[in-house]
Amino acid sequence: MKYSAGLLLFRRTEAGVEVLLGHMGGPYFAHRDAGAWGVPKGEYEPESETAWDAARREFQEELGLPPPDGDAVPLGEARQSNGKLVTVWAIEADLDPDTVTPGTFRTEWPPKSGLTEEFPELDRVAWFGLDRAREVIVKAQGAFLDRLAEHSG
Repeated sequence: MKYSAGLLLFRRTEAGVEVLLGHMGGPYFAHRDAGAWGVPKGEYEPESETAWDAARREFQEELGLPPPDGDAVPLGEARQSNGKLVTVWAIEADLDPDTVTPGTFRTEWPPKSGLTEEFPELDRVAWFGLDRAREVIVKAQGAFLDRLAEHSG
């Protein structure tokens, strides 16, 4: 089984609670919106790292910024359709998406070409109200939005 952990930033505005989501980088998600946004997160090995430490490390790697300080609200776990078990914490903090410097990954592109290309882990990040976030987030991660709404309501 694969494990992943992440931090979901949220802020309170006049319009309500907003969350910071990242759009998955690379060619497979370039022209997708629904289901292509998610919590900044990444994989870890439970034998060598705690989920909390991985969530903080992955935030730094994915966004190029240190994870914010603040009270972490555990949002629990959710299993994605690929079988990966994702653990997420929410932290109330603000962040300017223009300050993000995403990490990168290499993959064969075009497929079966033998060529590799480098792509950003996240090609953009943005703040979303909870209703709009539910429309674009990876389906299984919607559970984290529901849990955050219960906490912040």
